[in-house]
Amino acid sequence: MDESPQQYAARITSYVTGKNFLQRLQKSPGRITTQLRGKRPALLTRRPSADVWSVAEIVAHLTEAEIVFGYRLRLVAGASGTPIQAYDQNLWQANAEYLRKNPKETARYFETLRSMNILFIKSLPEDALDRFGMHAERGQESIRRMMELYAGHDENHIRQLAAILKPRKKTTK
Repeated sequence: MDESPQQYAARITSYVTGKNFLQRLQKSPGRITTQLRGKRPALLTRRPSADVWSVAEIVAHLTEAEIVFGYRLRLVAGASGTPIQAYDQNLWQANAEYLRKNPKETARYFETLRSMNILFIKSLPEDALDRFGMHAERGQESIRRMMELYAGHDENHIRQLAAILKPRKKTTK
């Protein structure tokens, strides 16, 4: 299913409509860690199918996306109207072997990065949340909108993790 950047944004933000985005952003790392707790490494690194990322790949993606989020927040807070470059998540995933090796450790990296970004957001005056950048694919995005997008992005991937990690029923004959 190929989505346009606008369709993608609409889908992921639909997961958090009416929610407190900052609160959702704060809770995501704990929700991910809870899902990983007690899971065998083989389960975390196994791809459910050729076209579906493994848990390790999803957690690596979230961690690298958090680096991008932090950069974009700081860029826009410092210079409203600045261009925001898009990136190819599949290309980044291809270079993320260092993160895929230990998904539980990678989840801790994600938590640390997210904590730093939350502290940065909380340090901003309320009117700074309306500062915006011009995303190469999606157009104008304020800091407030970025918070919504990343909260929805988290929810999207947390749902994927839950589906992958859901215990399978054993069939009896």
